[in-house]
Amino acid sequence: MARRLPLPIGGVAAAIAAAAVLLLPQAATTTTVAATESTQAAQATFVYRVSGAQASAEKLFSYGFDVMEERDGNDLFVLGTAAEGDRLRQAGFTASTETVMNPPSWAPPKPRTTNAPTAADAGETYYGGYHTVNAQYAHMDQVAQQHPDLATSFTYGQSWLKSKGKAGYDLKGICITKKQAGDCALNPNSAKPRFFLMAQIHAREITTGDVAYRWIDYLVSNYGSNSTITALLNSTEMWVVPIANPDGVDIVQQGGNSPNLQRKNADNSHGSNCGFGGQIGVDLNRNYNTHFGGASTSTDPCNEVYKGPSADSEIENTSLEGLFRNLWPARRTGTGVTDPAPADTKGIMMTMHSDGSVVIFPWDYSSSVHTGNDASLRAIGKQLGSITGYPYGQAGQVLYNASGSTDDWSYDKLGVASFTIEVGDNANRGCSGFLPNYSCQASFFWPKMQPALVYAAQQAAAPYQNH
Repeated sequence: MARRLPLPIGGVAAAIAAAAVLLLPQAATTTTVAATESTQAAQATFVYRVSGAQASAEKLFSYGFDVMEERDGNDLFVLGTAAEGDRLRQAGFTASTETVMNPPSWAPPKPRTTNAPTAADAGETYYGGYHTVNAQYAHMDQVAQQHPDLATSFTYGQSWLKSKGKAGYDLKGICITKKQAGDCALNPNSAKPRFFLMAQIHAREITTGDVAYRWIDYLVSNYGSNSTITALLNSTEMWVVPIANPDGVDIVQQGGNSPNLQRKNADNSHGSNCGFGGQIGVDLNRNYNTHFGGASTSTDPCNEVYKGPSADSEIENTSLEGLFRNLWPARRTGTGVTDPAPADTKGIMMTMHSDGSVVIFPWDYSSSVHTGNDASLRAIGKQLGSITGYPYGQAGQVLYNASGSTDDWSYDKLGVASFTIEVGDNANRGCSGFLPNYSCQASFFWPKMQPALVYAAQQAAAPYQNH
């Protein structure tokens, strides 16, 4: 398969230049987990190109480097402080500095005293327009109130901080369909097929949360006037979780106009003194109980891909798995990696990441093994790639192998056709990186993702047929 050469990493660097703080010393005892100004002092952010690193991605992860979800041929990219360049070379890698970004001056927002969203929170933003956790939650509640015939908001669990009595957040989502009796119920034997979209399981990937926000508005505002959306909502349930890692996103948003690049959740019970050498929390996209502890994971609690002490140790993941089991029956009853889900299995699960500009489907843990439904997954992936202009394939074919991921779990345990879209700038629009200017959302990312999401939702009725 031909592989796109991603946008030069200078675009990535420019887009995240405002982010001075990569790593947090420890979680606080409230939802607000922000770096102090003294922590940030004189710390520049470096992006390193690591030549020919794709073949040894596992070694990069094992040394604890923050490997970006971006690839240029066989080169990978690492984010870090000035010391990371020497560490890369000492580890035997060929590394060159792509960009150096000096920390801007900024003042963090005041800590919140409550995280119960109100109507006033709906307009709360940071970094030029990105919606905070409370704004996302208030938005879903407003949509459900304004469109009772179409939308139902729901709570499916608690974040790690809230589960420990340290403020934190509920875990929330919304179901959108033209309601009939029994619709949007937590019942795996639903009359309608279900399309599920989730975002920001990696907190710093803020483009994905904005796409989810716009997807919600697009669905409810076009019912009755757009024939395609009307047909979709008449026939299909659309489930959306715009923020799967709210504690992590709170860390990001506490940076205001200089968002903190928190990837993981806020669980610091396994290591709380990471300093500039790492980051507190567990990587939720390595913690699922499917091929746990394999490729691109770490046992170091300060590592960016720390898998956690055990599979499904994190409440954000077990809550999401419980939601999935209430949305779809387990259809892939075989235990072998090549055992297929039946051809009449319904449903699509899609998780969004950034900013690798690729379309991924299981298996993520190893590209040398194909699922029993590979032909159908690959056909849908090919069409999603055609719509977005992104390469498509298993993770190791277009990026790198990664174990314990969301899409591997939902396919492995339930047989649901599952996909990851790495939302990125493949058109050299100056919108790369974890923190693109907010103007990029309306001008570039949403026009790209909207038709892809519509197409994916249309496949939910019969993803393993007619491909």
